[in-house]
Parts: sequence; structure tokens; C-alpha cells
Amino acid sequence: MGAKNAKQKAVGIIVGILKYIILIFFSLVAVVPVASCVITAFKTKEEYNSTNVMTLPESWLNFDNFIQAFQKADMGRAFLNSVIVMLCVLIVSVIVGTQLAYVLNRFSFPGNTLIRNLFLFASLLPAVAMQVTVYNIMTALGFVNTLYGYIIMMCGTDVISIYIFIQFMENIPTSLDESAIIDGASYWTIYWKVILPLLKPAIITSCILKGVGVYNEYYAANLYLMNKNIRTIAVSLYTFVGPMGSQYNLICAGVIISLLPALIVFILCQKQIYSGIAAGAVKG
Repeated sequence: MGAKNAKQKAVGIIVGILKYIILIFFSLVAVVPVASCVITAFKTKEEYNSTNVMTLPESWLNFDNFIQAFQKADMGRAFLNSVIVMLCVLIVSVIVGTQLAYVLNRFSFPGNTLIRNLFLFASLLPAVAMQVTVYNIMTALGFVNTLYGYIIMMCGTDVISIYIFIQFMENIPTSLDESAIIDGASYWTIYWKVILPLLKPAIITSCILKGVGVYNEYYAANLYLMNKNIRTIAVSLYTFVGPMGSQYNLICAGVIISLLPALIVFILCQKQIYSGIAAGAVKG
């Protein structure tokens, strides 16, 4: 009996060690690229060419790369464009998504299930596979190389957000709707005054997922925004990539600059972000 317990204890110790090794390994996988980017951002061009990526820079007070990246890539204008795009897309996504979820969840009509299944089918289609058709439509409408055209395209129905809203709305009792109807409220008043305020956690979750995707979106932005004055922040970072070589020290500095707004927002709103994810994404 003692030998069996000792064997089980030894197995438990080995399993525990393996867990810690795996955790340390994946932690390094996540941390090393970020650390390398930060180190490279403070190196001069000569330092970067003569040292490896993990060699510390001679001076941590060298901010020339950040200044050059911000000025040469016109990141101020790119930030403004990204913020405009993100705010417009989030507002339209929330309004359209919550209204669609309200109709699909609160009303029974022929085709309700079909519409839900079509949304699910649309979420399974790869976006890249549809770009030829989308590009032809954008060209025909004159939306190529215009910021408003890119915004309209990005405002397309967000299937994931709709399902988040529907899932959360299923936990809102219909008795609230019935009470509002008895008091003389219209369906629009019920949506605007009753349903929408209760959807706040789901809206926060949706805005996090959609906002991160829009802010980091590169493929469509690079395809449709060719004018330098309307580039987003993700596209502006590729200013330092060219056929004659890439200036990785400036690229890393630009990456850090682009991360700062998101980091500040996360620090200031982390309580709302965590509560929104917990209440909106897994509710029901």
C-alpha cells in the first residue's frame, strides 16, 4: 500500500512539473516576440544590423525611431482615420445587430429559423474567398479608395455580434416587454428604453471583439485604401517595408506606438471589459 501511494505521489509530481514546463514554454512563446519588438524599437539602424534581436540596446533613451516612425508614416492622420472607421463601424454594428437580434428573438414569423441559419452559413464563408465579388461591387459603386466606402463595407452585418445579442436577450424575460406594452409602449420604445439598456454587457463584449478586429484589419484596408491620406494605422506600418529591405527598428517603434491607445483603453476600462466578457459571452 505504501509503495502504491509513493508511486502515485511520484506520478503527481511528474505531472505537476510537466504542467509548469508547458506553461513556462507557452509564456515564453507569447512574451519573447513582444520583448524582441520593444528591444528592437530602441536600437539604431547600425545596432540592429550588427546584433541579434535579443541584444539590449546601448541606450533606452533613444526615441529617434519613434519620432521617425510617427512622422514618416504619418501615424497621426492614420490614427484619426482608424478612430473614425472604428467609431462608425461600432455604432452601426451595435444598432443593426441589436435590432436584428430583437426581431429574431422576440418575434415568430415564417423564415425566422432560415434567417438564423443563413447568418450561421455566412459566418463559415472565408472573407478572402469573397473578395473578388466584393471588389467588383465596391468598384461599381465608386467606393474604392474612399474612406466612406471602406466604412460602409466594414459595417457589414457582424454575425458573431448578432449571436451574442440573441444569446444574451434570451435571458431577458418577455414579461418586461408585456408590461411595457400594457403601459402603452410601442415596439420601438421597448427596444430603445427596455431592451437596449439591458444589453450593455453584450454590447461591451461585441465592441471589444469588433473594435479589435477593425483596428487591426490590414487586408481590406490595404486593398481599398490606396491614398496615403486615408490609410489606417495597420497600413501605415508598412511604409517601412519595401523591395530594398525593411527598416525593422522603425517598424517595431511604430508597432509600439499603435499599441499604446489600445493599452490605455484597456487599463482604463478593464473592469467593464472583464464584466462584459463574463456576462455577455458566456451567459445562458
